[in-house]
Amino acid sequence: MQVSVEAGEGTERILKIQVPAETINQEVESRLQSMRGNIKIDGFRPGKVPVSVIKQRYGRQIFQEVAGEMIQNSFRDALTQENLKPAGDPSINAETMELGQPLEYTATFDVMEEITLAPIAEMKIERPIAEVSDSDVGNMIETLRKQRIEWKEEDRAAEDGDKVSISFAGTIDGVAFDGGSSDNTPVVIGSGTMMPGFEDQLKGLSKSDKTSIKVPFPDDYKAQDLAGKEAEFAIEVKLVESPSLPEVNEEFAKTFGIEDGTVDKLKAEIKNNMERELSNRIQIDLKTKVIEQLLEKNQVNAPKSVVQEEMHALQKQTAEMMQGQEAALETFTEEATKRVKLGIIFSELAKAAAVTPTQDMVKERIENMSKDYSDPEEFVKHYYGNQDLLRTVENVLIEDLIIDWVVSGATVTDVKTTFDQLMK
Repeated sequence: MQVSVEAGEGTERILKIQVPAETINQEVESRLQSMRGNIKIDGFRPGKVPVSVIKQRYGRQIFQEVAGEMIQNSFRDALTQENLKPAGDPSINAETMELGQPLEYTATFDVMEEITLAPIAEMKIERPIAEVSDSDVGNMIETLRKQRIEWKEEDRAAEDGDKVSISFAGTIDGVAFDGGSSDNTPVVIGSGTMMPGFEDQLKGLSKSDKTSIKVPFPDDYKAQDLAGKEAEFAIEVKLVESPSLPEVNEEFAKTFGIEDGTVDKLKAEIKNNMERELSNRIQIDLKTKVIEQLLEKNQVNAPKSVVQEEMHALQKQTAEMMQGQEAALETFTEEATKRVKLGIIFSELAKAAAVTPTQDMVKERIENMSKDYSDPEEFVKHYYGNQDLLRTVENVLIEDLIIDWVVSGATVTDVKTTFDQLMK
């Protein structure tokens, strides 16, 4: 067998392989001979069919089978001989494939290159440090109160913070435009849900008032035919309501699952949840910074075939999330390339770190995840009943352990921040 290797672009390699005709012929003849005892052809006794007759009828088929097997076996042997590690399946192009002739073909594929990682000790990482304060808990309670606002109808002019239900019809130069009209639409003044300048002009209006307001569309408005133009809206007020926040009392606490209605228990539960969120956010922030430095300090060539596979996987995932709407494959090139490079780096780090998650780690991670669901026990049961989900958890844990290993060897500076700053 003759083998030559050419380097293509990036990680691409081209193997040119020639298998001698004698090797092919011997295997074909051997198989034709072994068929004599089983072949039945009219005019010949069983086991007495001449090999030449068998060859005439089945020779091409046997040759195709032998050639296919020879390509697989010779390609595998060539990889071993040339010490190449393919990334993905090869593209095979047969140049000569005729009985009696040498079998010549070209295999084009990407390889996993050997890389030398930059020293971990050279990495400098800033780690955010924060605590959940009493004021943070108080702010969260205010947020929860606002989520349970009750609205009371008012017989007065609308003020900042009020909810005004309106019907409106918009025109530009006297011509109605798409999306410019609506009936009985609730608008909270000051919420910023409407275009700039719209909500402020609702102040001072009362129920049954009719008026007209002018509002310019922003220059960067998503609908280009409206961007920068001034619209006039005919407004009719249907209802004015003022907000009423619930009191933080026993009844309020019970709505969050505090059975005895103790406000202190509610605050403790909220703080516990916030601390868990904070811990997760710090870990995510730290992981992001480590990943950025790993990609920056380690120049890695991403095999094109593997990038293509990742692009298709991302396209499929996006289509599933978007209920069948498929984005162009090229839009995933950058993200897919980044993921493949990171995968190669993490693979090398895993060898150096030699980390393996324990079953206790897997159990703890799943139980922590379950706390965000209404039925934690059912969540845990679901995960332990699905091997794919368990492998996903294990893979995430391996990544986290590698990140911890990198952090332990890097220069880390703790930077104080606040809960609000970090969560935003």
